[in-house]
Amino acid sequence: MLFTSCNKQKANPIATVNNYFEARTQGNFNALKKQVSDSITLISGDFIMPYSRESLYQQYKWDSVFQSKYNILKAVETNEKVIATVSQNCIRNAFLENNPLVYQLEISFKNGKIEKIKDLDYIDVNWNIWTSKKDSLVNWVAKNHPKLDGFVNDMSMMGAINYVKAIELYQKKN
Repeated sequence: MLFTSCNKQKANPIATVNNYFEARTQGNFNALKKQVSDSITLISGDFIMPYSRESLYQQYKWDSVFQSKYNILKAVETNEKVIATVSQNCIRNAFLENNPLVYQLEISFKNGKIEKIKDLDYIDVNWNIWTSKKDSLVNWVAKNHPKLDGFVNDMSMMGAINYVKAIELYQKKN
């Protein structure tokens, strides 16, 4: 018993990924931050977004407003990384008619914690519908509710609240 308690157990990367997305789904930032390094980089296309734990909290709050629910469809560990296929259901994706949004990620680790999450591919996403719905919403809001204008690029919690409000107002008009 003494030997097993002294042995340092290697972190399980797939369990760490599962814990990360479960914490996002449950709205538990304290559990989420235990899964990430002191800094984390999120990469989506040409966008490289480095975050400290404090700035990750701001991104987390933005995402939580949309009531995102994550489900890991597949996760495979390879070369010290995890390749995961994730589905995300949320208010925004539903409005943009791509719910769930399914995508593949490459997740890298440092000392057993998530250090980088890179989008690899979006699966069966209809970008034409996504863009059309987003553009219709943005244009309608600019014309009818200018105080909410800019919500689509505002990655703060208030930006997300305005995004949801814009969706609700847009849907009421129909």
